[in-house]
Amino acid sequence: MAGRNQSPSTIGLALAGGGPEGAIYEIGALRALDEALEGIDFTDLPIYVGVSAGAFVGACLANRLTPAQLVHSVVRHLPYGTAIQARTFFTPAFTEYLRRGLAAPRLVLEALWDYATHGDRAVLQSFSRLSAAVPVALFDTQPVDEFLEEVFSQKGRTNDFRELKTRLTVVAADLDTARPMCFGQPGADHVPISKAVAASGALPGLYAPVLIDGHYYVDGVLLKTLHASVALEQDADFVICVNPIVPIDTAQLAALGAPTRNLVDHGLPLVLAQTLRTLVHSRMQVGMAAYGPRYPDRDVVLFEPRRDDALMFFTNIFSFASRKAICEHAYHATRADLLERCDELSAIFGRHGIRLCREVLEDRTRDVWTPSDATYDATAPVTRTLDHALARLEALVEDR
Repeated sequence: MAGRNQSPSTIGLALAGGGPEGAIYEIGALRALDEALEGIDFTDLPIYVGVSAGAFVGACLANRLTPAQLVHSVVRHLPYGTAIQARTFFTPAFTEYLRRGLAAPRLVLEALWDYATHGDRAVLQSFSRLSAAVPVALFDTQPVDEFLEEVFSQKGRTNDFRELKTRLTVVAADLDTARPMCFGQPGADHVPISKAVAASGALPGLYAPVLIDGHYYVDGVLLKTLHASVALEQDADFVICVNPIVPIDTAQLAALGAPTRNLVDHGLPLVLAQTLRTLVHSRMQVGMAAYGPRYPDRDVVLFEPRRDDALMFFTNIFSFASRKAICEHAYHATRADLLERCDELSAIFGRHGIRLCREVLEDRTRDVWTPSDATYDATAPVTRTLDHALARLEALVEDR
């Protein structure tokens, strides 16, 4: 895609889903982009579009939390934010368990009565109503809502779409109609940002649907993976996309000399993970291919893991102990991608007044934990070095 108006470009950021692991990957990737791109402020873009994990990260950026600040919130508390903790995402849905459990005796009696009064029915047919006693989710979405409400209630931030200085769209799916809901757009901007994000990330089976204005909402990834079209429909000239969900290609791993096994040998969870990732990613590729003919005068750039990225595929999303490794990995993988495509991307970014700094990408002393100039005094190298050493020491102690 090419072309650009003479006026300054309208830049959008579209962030895909991917669960807690995906959110941390996006944070690391955005830190690399923020560091390597000159002429763009990821906390001051005209348009943000997020779904699921991407809604979580996008809402933070729209509230002026920098990628560097989000990186440090992954591992520790800092004065400007609350650390991301496992209980935020993995609190059991006790209310759901209790509600379904209390309903079980009544459903059993109704099933017995149905079978007794309709002897011609099969046992399974009469007792099929017992499925209503099965909890619809493992984890509660309320802690996510409360966490973001706390973060966005701090000075200089807001939990109200209408008070933002930029356009934030959080995409969720109406469970009963299978239609998208774009929270933040007119008519749906009265919903608190935190609740919209919780709804957008409510993956059925894992997280409880979120009730908003009489409707139950679930993960927006059920409809589309990325929803970059929302940014294009809002007249974005250039959309930067980050997608953490990519299926693994074990043949590529084997070609690199890595020890591999068939995914079937790993059991059902990884077979389902590969199936879901393949469906989601293929759907995204179809959407990306359609943007060129539909928006010939726009630019869309995608950043995502490689198909041989074993760490992103085999990492247990329920283990927050690996969050630092994922963040570091995303940062370095994105830097490598930027350097590999430097000539191609420099031309695209340049059309929109953004400079891709090759010298930054070739500086191998940098890492994701290095403090940003926006947070620390750039003229104080001793301070930066000391903080970097302390951060490393803290991470080592946590791992031990």
